[in-house]
Amino acid sequence: MPCFFSTAAIHLLKDIKVQAIIGPETSTQARFIIDLGNRTNVPILSYSATSPYLSAKQYFVRTALNDVSQVPAIASLIQYFSWRQVVPIHEDSDFGRGIIPYLEDALLNVEAHIPYQSIIPSVPTDDQIEAELNKLMTMQTRVFVVHMSPKIAARLFMLAHDAGMLAEGYAWIVTDSVGNVFSTLDQNTISSMQGVLGVRPYVVQSDKLLNFDARFHSRYRQQNPGAPDPAKPIIFQYWAYDTAWAIAMALKKAGPLTLGFQIPSLKNSNSSNDLSMLGVSLDGARLIDAIRGTKFQGISGEFVLVDGQRQASVFEIFNVIGNSYQSAGFWTPKFGLRKNPIISSGPHAKVGLNTVIWPGGSGQPRGWEWPVAGKKLKIAVPVKPYNRFVNAGKNTATGNFDVTGYCIDIFDAVMQEMPYAVPYDYVPVTDPNMVTSMTMSYSEMCRQVSLKKYDAMVGDTTIIINRSLYVDFTLPYTESGVQMVVPMKENWSKNLWVFLKPIDPNLWVAILAVFLFTGFVIWLVERKDSRYFGGSTGKQLVNTAYFNFQALISVPKDPKVKKWLSKFALINWILLAWLLEKLYSASLTSMMTVRQLQPTVADLNQLINNGDYIGYQSGSFVRDLLKSLKVDEHKMRDYSPDQYADALKKGSWNGGVAAMFDEIPYLKVFMSTYCRNHTVVGRVYKTGGFGFVSFNASI
Repeated sequence: MPCFFSTAAIHLLKDIKVQAIIGPETSTQARFIIDLGNRTNVPILSYSATSPYLSAKQYFVRTALNDVSQVPAIASLIQYFSWRQVVPIHEDSDFGRGIIPYLEDALLNVEAHIPYQSIIPSVPTDDQIEAELNKLMTMQTRVFVVHMSPKIAARLFMLAHDAGMLAEGYAWIVTDSVGNVFSTLDQNTISSMQGVLGVRPYVVQSDKLLNFDARFHSRYRQQNPGAPDPAKPIIFQYWAYDTAWAIAMALKKAGPLTLGFQIPSLKNSNSSNDLSMLGVSLDGARLIDAIRGTKFQGISGEFVLVDGQRQASVFEIFNVIGNSYQSAGFWTPKFGLRKNPIISSGPHAKVGLNTVIWPGGSGQPRGWEWPVAGKKLKIAVPVKPYNRFVNAGKNTATGNFDVTGYCIDIFDAVMQEMPYAVPYDYVPVTDPNMVTSMTMSYSEMCRQVSLKKYDAMVGDTTIIINRSLYVDFTLPYTESGVQMVVPMKENWSKNLWVFLKPIDPNLWVAILAVFLFTGFVIWLVERKDSRYFGGSTGKQLVNTAYFNFQALISVPKDPKVKKWLSKFALINWILLAWLLEKLYSASLTSMMTVRQLQPTVADLNQLINNGDYIGYQSGSFVRDLLKSLKVDEHKMRDYSPDQYADALKKGSWNGGVAAMFDEIPYLKVFMSTYCRNHTVVGRVYKTGGFGFVSFNASI
């Protein structure tokens, strides 16, 4: 039950009256009292209002710890034990809900998350608690963080113990809402909490604290003679004691408060009970400043207020064992988890926790278990002729399908890396309308997943827009795109006229033109002075041509050219012929020694213009892609990957195809075997690559 100290200067006669207001049980009531303090400038001090919804501002001071301060300690525990999923169990109230957003953020920082929130009514029946426990038993997560009032928590643990949830494999963590009052719990409740870990503020066992405990028990015996000794004071009582001292020290520091209250005029109200008639303290501002600035060493530790609320220093991690508990370690904002409260960052610091006794006396829980009532996931896989990506071949010995392949290996590896178990079975899917027991189209299989007939689909399934409308895909794990593979044809290396191929026909024409022009120039310059170029027209032509050929081989001893102009033309002709001869020899050597292959088709447009048949993989979306590219449906033929080579060998007009269109991963597999006589050509038609399929929950 939250308690509030209110320093109210109601009667300013001879001294200040300090009243203890006890009563508000909800955040709504607490907010009401805080609002009254803000309206009247009267400081409100609380030593037990821990909800994050109550912000310390204006005239409200929180001398207890905010529930949020323990969240980093809980997250450190989760990280220390390498748990990846945590289910918080909290009551349906502002107090229960307040910590959850901060807990979610802290868990994300340690790579953990909350798959489900277990919400218990603020005034629950046993049936309601049992129903929620039964739901938790059917889930995988076995790590629970309990944040609720001690009374509800005691009932929760009694029922959880009876349900077998305080057994091997389970991990329970209680917040300081239970840890702060653990000593007040009855033995039956403690017996049901064996192995539970808890977080609570650590109070140093100082001489001042021990002296307080002794005086407390002595005063109690004097005022209650014959009564049994009270339980050891809890931290709320320590905070209450320190709060009283803080008020006293603040009053002493502020000095006499004599200004009183400013009472509004009755003209401003229609009723004598109207809140507008509350007086406003003229001493409140000075008093609240004195309270916020108060610092001293109290019995619960150092009393320091930052932004109007007490600050966390050290949290104790305790472990419920037997009729009590033992300390498992400590947590500080600066050094994290330590085995002892001595703050040390040196080489001898005892990092981590002491030995923890878990529920059932077992070893550390792994944080998840596959529930007995849970079902295995049904993973659909296509049935098709053998290929390296997915192969669901029927075992003739057992009659069952053996599922293997590259896609299956990747999926299995991913599932093994999951931080929790996900049992699943592969379900080969065949088309009931096909006598060959082959799979239905991949798009239809995706629709089966969207209809929840299967939980997911694993195989060589391409990510395309049409399928994404009704199922979800993972990120792609293969190269994306569609291309075509075509046969290679022999080049002209075995042709009789291969010696003409090293030089382009246009270049042959140019060489002949230079040859004739050079001969004409020499004849024109030398014909008057040289008898070699004389005679009949036929003789002159033959001599001129022969002279040019002879010049290519050797320079004659008896020069037939006398003029410098003809010599210049001859030199240019010889240099040009020498250069062409070197290039020709190299090119011809390459042609005669290396096998020359060329693709039979260059691109899709050539296929369409030639009217050739085009192949694609049976059941693939490539058929729709080709139709969208204006390919005649009657010019398309479907094949399995092991039929590609035979279909390409036959050719378009012998019952085969001129080109085979498929996704790049398939073409790479094909080319790894048939690369000698085939090649991949044409543009790449981009796709999303292969991905795993799951149900789209947003539909």
